[in-house]
Amino acid sequence: MTVGVLCAVRGSAEAVIVQAVDGTGGRLTVTRRCADLAELLAAAEAGLGRIAVVSVDLPMLDRDAVAALHRSGVRLVGLGEAGAPWLSERITALGADLVVDTPDDAAGAAALVRDVVEVLGRTADDVGQPGATPTDGHARGPRFDPPHDAAGVDHLGDPPRRTQLGRVVAVWGPTGAPGRTTVAVNLAAELALLGGHTLLVDADTYGGTIAQAVGLLDEAPGLAAAARAAGQGGLDTELLARLSPLISPDLRVLSGISRADRWPELPSAALDVVWTVARTLAAWTVIDCGFCIEQDEVLSYDTRAPRRNAATLSALGDADEVVVVGAGDPLGIQRLVRALGDLAQLGLVGRTTVVVNQVRASVAGPRPGEAITAALDRYAGVSAPQLVPEDRPALDAALLEARLLHELAPTSPARRAIAALALRLGDRPSRSSVARPARRSREPAALSEPRDAARLAGA
Repeated sequence: MTVGVLCAVRGSAEAVIVQAVDGTGGRLTVTRRCADLAELLAAAEAGLGRIAVVSVDLPMLDRDAVAALHRSGVRLVGLGEAGAPWLSERITALGADLVVDTPDDAAGAAALVRDVVEVLGRTADDVGQPGATPTDGHARGPRFDPPHDAAGVDHLGDPPRRTQLGRVVAVWGPTGAPGRTTVAVNLAAELALLGGHTLLVDADTYGGTIAQAVGLLDEAPGLAAAARAAGQGGLDTELLARLSPLISPDLRVLSGISRADRWPELPSAALDVVWTVARTLAAWTVIDCGFCIEQDEVLSYDTRAPRRNAATLSALGDADEVVVVGAGDPLGIQRLVRALGDLAQLGLVGRTTVVVNQVRASVAGPRPGEAITAALDRYAGVSAPQLVPEDRPALDAALLEARLLHELAPTSPARRAIAALALRLGDRPSRSSVARPARRSREPAALSEPRDAARLAGA
């Protein structure tokens, strides 16, 4: 069977590559010689080829474009320069399946074709993943080497020495301001107090406020800068550390976008890299996510349309733990039950811990904890939610002074509950060492009226 090759090569090397491909006896054939990235992506989406041979300096080539090729079932062979290893490293970081030196003669082109045949023989699961290096030494297989770490961490912001990959916690919850940011900020602070270097990330593309909550300026959002660097293949541990200043000895903050209309700056392909690098920087990465998980791009005729909720979906998909936050009132419980159903339907990875915030008797009855637990068990199958009592004076004071709860009110009931949540997460084994539990087969029961959650639970 003849396999189509898409060629987007700049300079004189294109001719010798095309001749070498045509000399394979019909096994490979050049189906399109693309003048630019737009033509290459269009040909890939049209199914005209399974291999793309691309110059590393092709304008506009970034991580998102490579991800689009992979989604179309096209594997990428990047052409680097023997005298410019940084260019080859860049296209490797973008996710190329193979990186070879640009041939300058027929022998070099023939070696490239042999490498292409080897890439073609890999399984589909290897697309975008590190591959083996051919034995002839002509090609350099892609790899993701964690950047060199500085020795230790200090208050100037040097990255810590990491001997194993860290864990990612996504803090998410439905609409209605259940307190996602409050939980995320103080959970990150408590994990840092437990001795693990922690990175707090603001990935809420609708109303991110972590920078203001901890007293940082947000003119230059660190997450957008990290995503830009990741999209160009230039993000490493040192750069991520520079973009995320320390607010305490073991707690860094990667600030989010300051305006909701800047969401296109956070594409999922780049954010996937950010979370990977974050694992090499911190023992814990706590991501504050936006409320919306609608995949509205399916309504668009453009198959490469940017996803409005890409930041949240990317964080949830990469997380080892998903902390789902709901408000402790009848409206909040109803929204929480429905949100848990939405998560199950999306099939997002990671284990779920349910947190009910702002628990108080004035809205949930004389025994609010028992009422909320019974309602969640009945309607969502959640038997042991983490309850965070309402402590408005301590939370207001922390917000006013832009400080953490453990700094301002160490004995606050809310602070103690979030500290217990940190211990609960810390006691769990990592996802790599334990099988993920099976999903529940039954769907949560529907609540017809907001008051039903509390009334039927006996509140």
